[in-house]
Amino acid sequence: MLKMSDICILLSVLVAFITTAYLWFSGQHEEGLFTSSWIPSILTFAIYFKVISRKE
Repeated sequence: MLKMSDICILLSVLVAFITTAYLWFSGQHEEGLFTSSWIPSILTFAIYFKVISRKE
């Protein structure tokens, strides 16, 4: 089952992805590349906090 924190993280990744696609296809390639780096960062922090919460 997904917890509320999981849903928030997936929603933030979806928003970052949509923002990246919009910027890229509107011709703002540098801004699109910058926001595309948010997606793995968000997922990495999510995995880190999930691992930390299971150890406690």
